[in-house]
Amino acid sequence: MTTDIRLARPAEYEDVGSLTVDAYAADGFIPEGSDYGLTLRNAADRAAKAELWVAVDGTELLGTVTFCAPGSVYGEIGRAGEGEFRMLGVAANARGRGIGTALSAHCVDRSRSLGYHRVVLSSASYMTTAHRMYERLGFTRLPDRDWSPRPGVDLYAFSLDL
Repeated sequence: MTTDIRLARPAEYEDVGSLTVDAYAADGFIPEGSDYGLTLRNAADRAAKAELWVAVDGTELLGTVTFCAPGSVYGEIGRAGEGEFRMLGVAANARGRGIGTALSAHCVDRSRSLGYHRVVLSSASYMTTAHRMYERLGFTRLPDRDWSPRPGVDLYAFSLDL
């Protein structure tokens, strides 16, 4: 398998949105009564207001992540000098192949290339598989930035100093 990571192309936005929704829904990560699925599906908006990255093998879409520079409307906990990423999703048929790790590492590298001193992210308390992946990459918990967008959804903050 040859995996390339590049910015998503406009013709791919619909598929990227579907992949993201499918990945979150498959794991039960779209809270009941939430409109988060609409946000996940709107890849074109993420591409316009942040950086929408995809992992591909030829023409096959394997995964996606949204990278947020400081000031991006998609940023949640990032501050000046910090890169942030979110909405990491991997296609069902690509799971277990290191795609999530590769996309996360890409965001770390992107932050370094932009001269940031840290990378941060938020992850729901129940996304324990993702937490282990982030910890393998060197991220540590940043409890002073934990937050909750709505009752019953607790987000843990993680950071990696560069």
